[in-house]
Amino acid sequence: MGETSSAILQWLEHQEAWAPLLFIAIHLLRPFLFLPVMLVCITGGVLFGPIAGTAYSIIGTMLSSLLFYRMIRVLPSGLKRLRSLKEKWLKRNSNLTVQQVAILRLVPFIHFHLLSYCLLEISSDFKEYTKSSLFANFPLAVVYTSVGQWITLFSIPAMVLFSGGLIGLCFFIRKKYEVVLWSDFFQTNP
Repeated sequence: MGETSSAILQWLEHQEAWAPLLFIAIHLLRPFLFLPVMLVCITGGVLFGPIAGTAYSIIGTMLSSLLFYRMIRVLPSGLKRLRSLKEKWLKRNSNLTVQQVAILRLVPFIHFHLLSYCLLEISSDFKEYTKSSLFANFPLAVVYTSVGQWITLFSIPAMVLFSGGLIGLCFFIRKKYEVVLWSDFFQTNP
């Protein structure tokens, strides 16, 4: 397996102009290949360096988010599945803010498209979703591309502590109020 990945890296290094396009295409194919976003971003930092790798990762994650926006409208079963997954993780009527999504994107084990669904819920239209996605994807690309090699040196307990700290930070920047619907408050029995 190690020889295969090094052969792929060498092949990509010799592709010159095609390598960035192939890397961005890998970002688009990532959900179908079951690759974690952080792994693809770290690979971009190794292949292209921190500046170009970050730029290509931002482009790739943005295109992936925009493709998600279009595809989720076509596949209502995927929308239903993400809605039920979100309800398992969060309260029924609670929404994450864009800042919370940006921080949660840094946590390795949280599903990328679940967070995209959370952005979709708080966005009124495509333009607002695009702005929110750019804001939420930027820290992900910067951290995992430029500091990716440093993060991979963490031990398992350090990674759990880092992830727990990010989740705690999300808790502190949350909205401090809760919306209760009239029909939920005054439940009438038929």
